[in-house]
Amino acid sequence: MPTPGRRGRARLTVVIAVGACLLASGLAEGRLTRLVLGTVQSPTFGGMSFGEVGPYEKLVGRAFGELDPGDPHNAVITDLGAAPRNPAGKVEYAMDVYLLKPLDMARASGKLFYESNNRGLKLATGVINTVDGFLLSSDPTTPADAGDGFLMRRGYVVAWSGWDVTVPAGGQAALSISVPVATNPDGSPIVGPSLEEFVVDAATPTNRLSYAAASTDTAAATLGVRVHATDPAVAIPPSGWTYVDDRTVRLLPAGTAFQQGRLYDLTYPARDPLVAGIAFAATRDFLAFLRRAPADDTGTPNPVAGRLGFVYGFGLSQPARFLRDFVHLGFNEDENGTVVFDGLLDFLAGPGGGSFNHRFAQPGRTIRQHRDRLYPEIRFPFAWKVMTDPVTKRTDGRLRRCLVSATCPKIFDVNSANEYWNKSASLLLTDADGKDLRDPPNVRNYLLSSLPHVAGAGRSICQQVQNGLAPNPALRALLVALDAWVSGGRKPPPSRVPRRANGTLVPSLPRARVRFPDIPGVTYNGLLRTGDLFDFGPALEQGVLGVLPPTFLGTPYTVLVPKTDADGNDVAGIRLPAVAVPTATYTGWALRAPAFAGGDLCDAAGQQIPFARTRTERLAAGDPRRSLAERYGTHARYVKRFARAAKRLVHQRLLLVEDAMALTQAADEAAVP
Repeated sequence: MPTPGRRGRARLTVVIAVGACLLASGLAEGRLTRLVLGTVQSPTFGGMSFGEVGPYEKLVGRAFGELDPGDPHNAVITDLGAAPRNPAGKVEYAMDVYLLKPLDMARASGKLFYESNNRGLKLATGVINTVDGFLLSSDPTTPADAGDGFLMRRGYVVAWSGWDVTVPAGGQAALSISVPVATNPDGSPIVGPSLEEFVVDAATPTNRLSYAAASTDTAAATLGVRVHATDPAVAIPPSGWTYVDDRTVRLLPAGTAFQQGRLYDLTYPARDPLVAGIAFAATRDFLAFLRRAPADDTGTPNPVAGRLGFVYGFGLSQPARFLRDFVHLGFNEDENGTVVFDGLLDFLAGPGGGSFNHRFAQPGRTIRQHRDRLYPEIRFPFAWKVMTDPVTKRTDGRLRRCLVSATCPKIFDVNSANEYWNKSASLLLTDADGKDLRDPPNVRNYLLSSLPHVAGAGRSICQQVQNGLAPNPALRALLVALDAWVSGGRKPPPSRVPRRANGTLVPSLPRARVRFPDIPGVTYNGLLRTGDLFDFGPALEQGVLGVLPPTFLGTPYTVLVPKTDADGNDVAGIRLPAVAVPTATYTGWALRAPAFAGGDLCDAAGQQIPFARTRTERLAAGDPRRSLAERYGTHARYVKRFARAAKRLVHQRLLLVEDAMALTQAADEAAVP
């Protein structure tokens, strides 16, 4: 097996250190210097044993690599050629790495579960290792951090690595990556436009810039303020604000606060762009190293060498979009021409990518109906399928490059209802005119019916109590199905999404088309993130945003939403038992409260609007939805129907038996009706 790093290919070294002591040795002469392995915790999780797999150990450290700017596999990385090089002519980077592996690798399944982390945070163990709810641990260590041990019981090696250039380095809480700053050929700073949107939902808004200002003269920048996403910006004169330093701004006179519920857009000349797209190559090369390299250039062994037959990727929200761009830009082919990810479980990406490979990239930005709409996240190609866009006249698709190199993964693209309202997710399934597309052979699409982007509680900045439904049971079943498809060749469950042809994918207005009920005290305005088109300048495809804010060209793309039943719950998709046998109306959308740009969508939240308990109560309230007593009669009948819905999903391989039992037990313990 060839060692990474020979003949000018990308080179990787991993430093695994005990505790928080992360070694920071650099590369010498552009080659791998060393691989220092130390057990951080062996066993971890308090020695807990996971069935036949046994206990796990944890390895934490830092990986160092270098890229050849002349290698065609790296050519798509914006500004890689403008990055400083070491004496061997390579561009260096370093990133945090984190592994959980069986103590006895002979008991491992031979499969790697790699989570592309979310803003440096590890979410997979908290979502996949629980049936309901959410566990968040930046450093999973205790038995409680393992949840029910779902991933471990199945023998996965679980891995993370830093990729988001905006995550601060130096802490264990979040995974970071260090990449160089691009410069002009003469070594002088690159200066260009950058856009900063301040969303004022908190009492103290973030007013720090993503990149240093090249000039602190406010006359060289523009600052505007809006209430609603589609409002024209009202200019704030240069005398109405100032730079505190080259990374921070504030309003004038001193003490003037950013107003709650407002959007402030600052376009300014920035300097020193990070070569953010290195993150794609770093992820590719880390996984290729774990999967295929016996050791680094110094001969230090790979801790999982020779034990991995399959690699699965998982991303939740922002990193799911990162993985979409990873495939689209050709990084699922490593520098030896072989596959990186065999399968992807992509959750909550919508039809977009992100600001991951641009000059002055801002990976943390995410478009929703209310915010960040002026960033280049959602633009053609939207779907995995290769097609010609009648609007831009371009022919492309998220699978275009991997189809050429025969390195496409098998993909489960999973979205909540929130992505249809806030991120135009129907564009994954339709062409520009809203006509249904066929799924590519290697892709299945799933809607988690009536679910929000993130489960919540209380009202927060929304008009109604937030939707608290969790996606965990569906994700666990889909991971098992994806694994069976990839490793065993078993046909996956068919796509479960709304379609135009059967009338379950419809315009949001008029309301009658959606069929959402007229619930007392609940506003429905049909608002959604429209199919917008922006001009970011002629060099957009080279990763340079020359026109900021971008020029709005209209809404040429048709965007549709899931149709609901008479209760307001989505008809199509994977209807988890709580949706199929409901006690409330669950929506993937919510509206903001009046003090927070009232009427715009409430970002990641949905609504949970309980049914009345009795017919008398609902008639007194004027509620058209049947009460709990009317629809179920007795608690036993409710539980029986719930169990039947769970069993149906088990038969369809969309729910696991163990999870069906746990959910049914919880329903039995609930006070319904």
